Amino acid sequence: MINLDDVKKDPQILEFINQTEEAMEALSYTNHGLRHANVVSERAMEIAKSIGLPEREGELAGIAGFCHDMGNFMTRTYHHFFGATLFSQVFLDKFEPQELAMVMQAIANHDKEEMNFTNNISAILVLADKSDVDRSRVTSKDPDHFKNDIHDRVNYAATESKIKVEKEKKRITLTLKIDTNFCPVIEYFEIFTERMVFCRKAAQFLGYDFGLVINKFRLL
Repeated sequence: MINLDDVKKDPQILEFINQTEEAMEALSYTNHGLRHANVVSERAMEIAKSIGLPEREGELAGIAGFCHDMGNFMTRTYHHFFGATLFSQVFLDKFEPQELAMVMQAIANHDKEEMNFTNNISAILVLADKSDVDRSRVTSKDPDHFKNDIHDRVNYAATESKIKVEKEKKRITLTLKIDTNFCPVIEYFEIFTERMVFCRKAAQFLGYDFGLVINKFRLL
């Protein structure tokens, strides 16, 4: 049975992620390489554990989290579909068919408008991925770049992002600290409103409400 450590050591997966990191840096995008892969993987497993999923299901969520963005080196627009296809090519005969399909579906589903959930792993991946807003994701060090790129400006202004599961209250909350000296909070909503809608849909699929707290002010 393939586990998360096996996936993290696989040379093809590591090369896909490495190539993605280089491709995104060339486009002046935020980090989509190993840093993001590991954060999303860890958050996915934490969410799965917190809501009481079986250990194997949590590990599959971690695997999907680690691999979800690796198709970006082929195309940004359809990276989720290519990522799922690449995953199946690498692990076709190494996973049980159901597990393979679940991870593929989670990767393919994590970044598209017609987002639908058919398994817990897909919903968890959305929450883990969309909650990773943080200064450390910004690769550019050019001050002029921040003036013209709202995505990097907002990520750089986010000095802390945490996602918390309150099982008894049936609430999953994303808590952010945003440096308003660097950008106003409204800019967060200019680019991330759709992602927060995705998070709400994901939380609802899991049977939870979604909450958002920015600078100690509850917005959802």
